[in-house]
Amino acid sequence: MQDTNNIPKRSTLPEDHPKGPAIILVEPQMGENIGMCARAMLNCGLDDLRIINPRDGWPSGSAIQTSSGAVNVIENAKVYNSTAEAVEDLQFVLATTARERDMVKPVFTPAGASHELHNRYADNQKCGIMFGPERSGLTNDDVALAHAVLNVPLNPDFSSLNLAQAVLLIGYAWYEKLGHDIPDTYTRRGESPPATQQEFNGAMQHLMDALENKGFFLNPEKRPNTERNIRNMFARLDMTSQETSTLRGIVKALARQKQTKT
Repeated sequence: MQDTNNIPKRSTLPEDHPKGPAIILVEPQMGENIGMCARAMLNCGLDDLRIINPRDGWPSGSAIQTSSGAVNVIENAKVYNSTAEAVEDLQFVLATTARERDMVKPVFTPAGASHELHNRYADNQKCGIMFGPERSGLTNDDVALAHAVLNVPLNPDFSSLNLAQAVLLIGYAWYEKLGHDIPDTYTRRGESPPATQQEFNGAMQHLMDALENKGFFLNPEKRPNTERNIRNMFARLDMTSQETSTLRGIVKALARQKQTKT
């Protein structure tokens, strides 16, 4: 039974505290690690915790015990069945990884990522940062859902971080810039807001279905990699909501059977 006497006092953020990026833990293994991540998040003024298929189930008493007062972060955490579901409302997603991937994506350091995130929040965009399982890290399919990669430049002979360390390091880079003047280096033109991941994923699925119907995927073994390459091409465009709608219209028009006169 959980010893409630050992649960630390609750700590929360002020209501007017600036909103920050969601912290997305993909298949974390231990409740203790989730609790320490929640603590690191609150240290850095973050409280949007999203968890995908935690190995030891949810809710977790051990997560509360190790949160050191970040109980509200734990209790308000959202649990999802898939990475795609967890990021579908976001407009910019970073994937933390130290491994080389066979994908062309922008790569940010924590400082560069913080700069990018602050500019996007100034533009009223919703953002998130993905962290993989403790032992294996993010899969290629997870990374394919992200717009860019976040890499921490450390000793190449010993660059391993535990989950909470990674969250704290990257969260601090975000927190450090709060209250400072951020150069306006990110500009979005036009009135249409950036596409949510749900809108982007819908457009991509529409495209994949049309390609399948036209016999584009000739080699079933190569199809997953081909789909990721196509998704990456469009993800780099940082599409608006209107642009995803236009893309779906283009796909629909191209897939339409040409009417013949009788």
